[in-house]
Amino acid sequence: MILAIDTGNTHTVIGCIDMNGEIVQIMRIQSNPYKTEHEYAADMKLILELNGVNLRRIEGAVISSVVPPLTVVLKKAVKIVTGVDALIVGAGVKTGLPIMIDDPGTIAADLVATAVAAKEYYPLPCIIIDMGTATTVTVVDQNGRYIGGAILPGVSLSMDALTKGTSLLPKIEILPPNKVIATNTVECMKAGIIFGSAGAIDGVLDRFTESLVATGDEEWSIVATGGLASTICPCCRHKIILDDNLLLKGLKIIWDKNRGSRRKTKS
Repeated sequence: MILAIDTGNTHTVIGCIDMNGEIVQIMRIQSNPYKTEHEYAADMKLILELNGVNLRRIEGAVISSVVPPLTVVLKKAVKIVTGVDALIVGAGVKTGLPIMIDDPGTIAADLVATAVAAKEYYPLPCIIIDMGTATTVTVVDQNGRYIGGAILPGVSLSMDALTKGTSLLPKIEILPPNKVIATNTVECMKAGIIFGSAGAIDGVLDRFTESLVATGDEEWSIVATGGLASTICPCCRHKIILDDNLLLKGLKIIWDKNRGSRRKTKS
């Protein structure tokens, strides 16, 4: 079994994946750049044991992080808890994914992981929507190359900006409204954030698919992942496949491609 760890700006997801690629456990902890490796190790050990994970069965680990101060901290925490030297997704790591952007060294690890999984599991070209703190829409082309994408403010980030910048609007749970043309403040906020976010994604998808058609593609797949994908994407007008575990699947593929150089060494 391996640990696949995805560190975002808000949460860190820890997935336990068996050697056949089956995700057997998924756990979440808060991403906190002020915690030390020992604090993270304590949190990690506790949450793994509470979920019945046998630490001795962990043969490897792979980390995707968009929070640079936490990357090394989590690597050290994994070493403390499991004795494993975690693989960090970044420059020099084998992915099997040609990256065709202006500066390949600037691509975030989570975008690489989702693209690797999309290339493996879905028809190409594939458009990938990842709805985290930021919403990203990226493309793997017909030849399996990452060719770029777009970044939007995330749904929760937009809602936070709305409530912080206004005196009368309350904090609300992000849920679909009861009707499209809402008739009270809370429902109006729900309608705005849900349909506004869906409309923004549809607008990007319209332009991306037009670009794909212009280059000769007639069919494509669209897959979405991330915390609010299941809330927003059903309101979109494009056919979108939901895959909550896309990123973890990509991390397992990347670990497999690099496993020959990974060895478990106990402290």
